Amino acid sequence: MDNNTHKLVILVGSVREGRFGPVVARWMAEQADAYGGFEVEVVDLAAYDIPLALPAQSPKHAGDAYPRPSGMSGLTAALAAADAFVVVTPEYNHSYPASLKAAIDWHFTQWTAKPVAFVSYGGAAGGRHAVLHLENVLTELHAVTLRDGLAFPNYFTAWQDGRPLDPQVAGYAKALLDQLAWWTAVLRAGREAAPYPS
Repeated sequence: MDNNTHKLVILVGSVREGRFGPVVARWMAEQADAYGGFEVEVVDLAAYDIPLALPAQSPKHAGDAYPRPSGMSGLTAALAAADAFVVVTPEYNHSYPASLKAAIDWHFTQWTAKPVAFVSYGGAAGGRHAVLHLENVLTELHAVTLRDGLAFPNYFTAWQDGRPLDPQVAGYAKALLDQLAWWTAVLRAGREAAPYPS
């Protein structure tokens, strides 16, 4: 990966049986690959052991010594190596899944001074309630959340054969990636120029 290419992690936030998240993540990865400038990795939380019970000490203070389960090491490494994130989330009961909250809570510095975009799906609201809650949480971790995301209301009728039916969606994805690429370059330059103040 050269200096003009940025590591993008597309995070599948749901581990629910029959989830639609991997379909959305694959499509979003295609859009990012076609856009260029990103080395794209899809990270699926279902592949990792993410307990709900947390150690007493905060990961903010423990740093690399934080006692994470060995089954989480691949997730931690992927988050740490990322220059940017796209979080793919459904909406469960007007919020995001517990699996996603647990993954976030097990980490801290891995999100710091990095941009996060959101792609959500759900019923009538298209997952927007979940995104509003995630913006609050990730801002607390000093991530930079993007205003413009993608939302798929009634996804069960809006997709066919792994692709959204609305022909305008690809344009919305490009707008998201335009903003994400800008923030990714600016924030990586900033992190390389000086440590983020904590």
